[in-house]
Amino acid sequence: MAFSSPKCPSSWFALPPSPGPRSRRVAAASPSPSCPPLPRRFFSEKIPSQSPRNRHWNVVSMHEGHYWYCIAAATVPVSPEKEIDLKKVENGVSSAISAEEHRDLAILNTSKKDSTVSITVVGASGDLAKKKIFPALFALYYEDCLPEHFTIFGYARSKMTDAELRNMVSRTLTCRIDKRENCSEKMEQFLSRCFYHSGQYGSEENFAELDKELNEHEAGRLSNRLFYLSIPPNIFIDVAKCASKSASSANGWTRVIVEKPFGRDSESSAALTRGLKQYLVEDQIFRIDHYLGKELVENLSILRFSNLVFEPLWSRQYIRNVQLIFSEDFGTEGRGGYFDNYGIIRDIMQNHLLQILALFAMETPVSLDAEDIRNEKVKVLRSMRPLQLENVVIGQYKSHTKGGITYPAYTDDKTVPKDSLTPTFAAAALFIDNARWDGVPFLMKAGKALHTRRAEIRVQFRHVPGNLYKRSFGTDLDRATNELVIRVQPDEAIYLKINNKIPGLGMRLDRSNLNLHYAARYSKEIPDAYERLLLDAIEGERRLFIRSDELDAAWALFTPLLKELEEKKIAPELYPYGSRGPVGAHYLASKYNVRWGDLSSEH
Repeated sequence: MAFSSPKCPSSWFALPPSPGPRSRRVAAASPSPSCPPLPRRFFSEKIPSQSPRNRHWNVVSMHEGHYWYCIAAATVPVSPEKEIDLKKVENGVSSAISAEEHRDLAILNTSKKDSTVSITVVGASGDLAKKKIFPALFALYYEDCLPEHFTIFGYARSKMTDAELRNMVSRTLTCRIDKRENCSEKMEQFLSRCFYHSGQYGSEENFAELDKELNEHEAGRLSNRLFYLSIPPNIFIDVAKCASKSASSANGWTRVIVEKPFGRDSESSAALTRGLKQYLVEDQIFRIDHYLGKELVENLSILRFSNLVFEPLWSRQYIRNVQLIFSEDFGTEGRGGYFDNYGIIRDIMQNHLLQILALFAMETPVSLDAEDIRNEKVKVLRSMRPLQLENVVIGQYKSHTKGGITYPAYTDDKTVPKDSLTPTFAAAALFIDNARWDGVPFLMKAGKALHTRRAEIRVQFRHVPGNLYKRSFGTDLDRATNELVIRVQPDEAIYLKINNKIPGLGMRLDRSNLNLHYAARYSKEIPDAYERLLLDAIEGERRLFIRSDELDAAWALFTPLLKELEEKKIAPELYPYGSRGPVGAHYLASKYNVRWGDLSSEH
């Protein structure tokens, strides 16, 4: 269906909606001034494209679930942030658009095939790049997930040749367990596309030199560029400025991935966002939290929204508490200099665990579109009660000898001040003041140098009213309730604890697990979180990346607490290296009639 408008010299036509989150979708932008105004129930999006007449596509999605497109004249080509699935366009609207517009589609289709992606890892000589980013890029190449034409550049201040970079990267690459027969061949092919450019992070001249090298490798194709900032946050803005001014794509999209931490509090986070937005628009900024790329975290919404057995129970009527637990069985191990400036609350709770909480507690989004999901997460964060000091326990690990081995205290780390009060453990009780979760405590704890390594979500359900069998359990009421456990890492699993009769003539009950153990159920190796997030950034999929207002809401929740802890110089409770953490965490849980789930006999 097409119609003309006196305010829009070109045609409008409808397309069916995209089928799922992985399909190519359009990026939010403002509509063309030449197109007619639309009711507020519509949202506007723009897809620029290259053609002889420098046209771009303006897209308006209607409530009927169709995308409406207007082809309007443009004087300046703009970098596309998304591609249209052109095959669908041609099949879906061939009778509704003109021959001239068909030619535009053909040109777009050709440019899609002739496009290239250039990925620049800024800070290529650092640990994150070597251990995570390059291996993730190779895994994507190994699985044929990268575009046909791509180039990877390492950028850092260190002097290094292409061969030295390839040698460094090769030591960290591994192949998928089910396709080892062509591993070495794939590695050689991948490494042949890796190059290195040395330069200063704040030098526009050095980035202009990088731009020349990128242009040579792009060989006249439609150029899309992704910059991964694997560098300290104090130089994010310098790099964003230089990349934007001197090395951004002239005819395709340019995107920048920013690693956490995103500031230390609300003020520094807002300043960082303002600085980045001087040179980039919000749609170009991909704030990465690698925990959102973990398989079990991404499965969280699928578990809830596509299983009828769970969705009706996901509220205060049936859930008595939710626990988000993160623990590591090692200390700072020489990274104390970095860690001491942030602490466990900023390092883990304000981002990883809070993001998981928002995904867990959000209302059903309108669609799987990134903005719809992120809108619901922001609502959860804005509904949360401000954190009070009385609902927080902090700790710091001390030296401990076990089995003849002496484990060091946090302050024994040479990079940590001897009088440091930085917490290496924190537990908090959070509350969401909305109709669904009113009164339900969300208990969160994170710590280093604990007895085990784990990350999990534990959902403890309410007692069965008037339970006929509670005497069969004795006096331990905790054993009489169901519990859903989502183990994010390690050894990924989802299991539900149910009450069950022990076989025999007597009436004895115990706890049994309905267990989905991923290693036993699926033979395929689970991708690393960075693989998923890098692929999403290349495809322009933003669901698992953090929007600026989402970041503001998260910092607004934690900043007053952090300032109070630092201003009052509150000393953390000491706990032995390798223990279960400070005793205060157990008192905090018991204050809300809760027992930490990771203390049960199964562990």
